[in-house]
Amino acid sequence: MKKPSKAALLSGLIFPGIGHIFLREYFRGSILLVVSLASLSVVVTSAYQRALLVVDRIVSGDVAMEAGAIAQAVSNPIYATDKVLENVAIVLLAACWLAGIIDSYRLGVLQEKSDM
Repeated sequence: MKKPSKAALLSGLIFPGIGHIFLREYFRGSILLVVSLASLSVVVTSAYQRALLVVDRIVSGDVAMEAGAIAQAVSNPIYATDKVLENVAIVLLAACWLAGIIDSYRLGVLQEKSDM
C-alpha cells in the first residue's frame, strides 16, 4: 500500500492525526490529536451527564423503566445542558477528522514525490 493511502486510512479509520504521525509530521499530528480528543471529551461528558440525569429520574420514579419512556426522557430538551457547546464540539471533531484524512493524503503524495 502506498504512503498517501495508508496515511489517509490511518487518519480516517483510527483517529485524526495518526496518519500525520505515520508520515513523521509530529506537530500537525499532535495538534489534530489534541483538538480531536478535547472535542470528543466534551461530547462524551455531555452524553454522560445527560444519562446521569435520566438515571436519577428513573430511580426516583419520575420516568418508567420502559424503552419508550427512557427515549422520551433522553430527548427531552430539559436535559440539553450546553447543547451549543456539544454541537460545536461535534462539528469540530468531524472537521478535524476530515482535515486529517485530506491533509495526510496530501502530505503522503508530497513525500512520495520527494522520495523519487
